[in-house]
Amino acid sequence: MLRMTQVEMIKELQGKGLGPVAIAERLRIDRKTVSKYMAAEVFEERRPTQKVDRPSKLDPFKPLIVQWLEEDRKSRYKQRHTAKRIHVRLTEECPDYDASYPLVQRYVKSLREARQEQYQEGTQELVWHPGEAQADFGEADFFDADGERRTYKYLCLSFPHSNAAYTQLFGGETAECVSQGLQDIFHRIGGVPTRIVFDNASGVGRRVSDQVRMTEFFLRFKAHYGFGVTFCNPAAGYEKGNVENKVGYFRRNLFVPVPMVTDVQAFNQELLSRCEQDWQREHYKKGVPIDLLFADDREALLYLPTAPFSVCRYARVKTDGYGKFQIDGKHFYSSGPEWAGREIVVRITAHTVEPLSRSGEPMVVHARRFGNQRTDTVDVRTTLSRLLRSPGAWRNSALREVVPEALRSGMDELARPDLREALKIMHDLSSRYDFETAVEAMQKAAELGRLTNANASVLAARLATFTPPDAQQVDLTPYDAMLHPGGDAQ
Repeated sequence: MLRMTQVEMIKELQGKGLGPVAIAERLRIDRKTVSKYMAAEVFEERRPTQKVDRPSKLDPFKPLIVQWLEEDRKSRYKQRHTAKRIHVRLTEECPDYDASYPLVQRYVKSLREARQEQYQEGTQELVWHPGEAQADFGEADFFDADGERRTYKYLCLSFPHSNAAYTQLFGGETAECVSQGLQDIFHRIGGVPTRIVFDNASGVGRRVSDQVRMTEFFLRFKAHYGFGVTFCNPAAGYEKGNVENKVGYFRRNLFVPVPMVTDVQAFNQELLSRCEQDWQREHYKKGVPIDLLFADDREALLYLPTAPFSVCRYARVKTDGYGKFQIDGKHFYSSGPEWAGREIVVRITAHTVEPLSRSGEPMVVHARRFGNQRTDTVDVRTTLSRLLRSPGAWRNSALREVVPEALRSGMDELARPDLREALKIMHDLSSRYDFETAVEAMQKAAELGRLTNANASVLAARLATFTPPDAQQVDLTPYDAMLHPGGDAQ
């Protein structure tokens, strides 16, 4: 299997018109392999399967091998351990060693491949042609549904030829956020820019001197859509001045006064339309409406692939004793108490974090958190099954804090058997309908004087299916006529 850097180079050369024979000769890769990747259209990461770690004869000696290779970094290149030399030393120095040389060879190879850095050349051009774009992030404050002020990042993609631009809102600047924003814009305009210029965005990659290192996730996204990438020199924002100006323009014109955002994805759809409305004004230099100039950009766009990229990545994580797991260094999410101390697969998107069951279905969908401060995100519904086994934990549970005051007070006064029964009602109704319906039905049942499974079930069914009928207009004309002289009063 080829590395993603090799696949991306094949697609880039293919975009320049080279055939499989020419690409195979240039990259020194088998022609059939080149043809296979030229025909491929999907490069998204597949959900990993649950694999069982098998013990290896080499396991007791792996720390020693790693130590030797770390020490080699201080030695001359030609004076470092080979896999053969490691095998010989282990045979001579470790009496319990009985692994084969191919096993050592594969392990050493895996260590060295893991250390290899990804490189990509970057170029700079200050003449902007139709179809070329610039990308950058800005930062602004917004009010959330609770009226609290919080900071969001917004991705800007501008087309310098026409001065048209779009913006999309995210919690951070990760590769998933960049890719999701770009994909939404690509499918909005019906094509892909030929080249996008970035600065040193951590979610995409970074330029150090003449070397560019892109993240693995963004390489997959780039190969899928086939656009070129250029990185600015450090501290040279003027090399993408158009989008730098757009960052300030959008903040002043779209985010003043401070808007309220209750649903980021719905707000992003609204932003796409508002950005296009801005194209009715004239270009600051060319004196032609922006939307007319953007027709040149649109004509130069690359075709969209037949299938969209699945903008998500998968991570294997180990849960703690509470069933929580950690993502992005400081953000903790709940899976469920029954998953405590186990390894699970988590699907991570720009907006959500989803711990997956062994069947691949989400146990729960969390809103993704960003920032440098630690956060703990708990879906209290995942604690219901554990509370059923330990109802004594009710008083100090996170679930109790989100239950309405009236219902909470009533459950606080219940004896342990009755509390267990109330929690069972909540668990069953949440599974059958949803948590909010279950809580509302239980509260109404308590107000009626008796919280039982039967009462709460009937109320929950009504809440889940009842829709108020439209008010019917009644014609009162015949009755009015009876009140007047000469009416047909009976």
